Amino acid sequence: MFSNPQVVLFCDDVDRTADFYRRVGFEEAFRSPAEGPARHVDLVLDGARIGLAGHDASSEDHGFPTNREPDRAAVVLWCDDVEAGHSRLLEAGAVELAEPHPFLDTLRIAWSRDPEGHPIQVVQRVG
Repeated sequence: MFSNPQVVLFCDDVDRTADFYRRVGFEEAFRSPAEGPARHVDLVLDGARIGLAGHDASSEDHGFPTNREPDRAAVVLWCDDVEAGHSRLLEAGAVELAEPHPFLDTLRIAWSRDPEGHPIQVVQRVG
């Protein structure tokens, strides 16, 4: 019945947020409209797909307001080196929330926010 699940993050500036995710390794898979300011962009990394949709576009196109409150969802990126991954996000324009640290004896994690304020957790399995 269902297939290819995807999460969509609502944004004020879809283009700026898409540029950030491209800088950290995502590839653009869909854009609407094809020219001019984006109202929706889908990006793919390692088989996972996230969408970025404008708050105004969702209201205008689908008739419902989106929640503009922060911390409604987080992007989680698994990696082999939390320090390097976290640094790459910061260099691309993320804002640090928590520097790399151990968690649950088997993980190392760090937190940041993308340009729209969505939390990003970088996770590495250790031990």
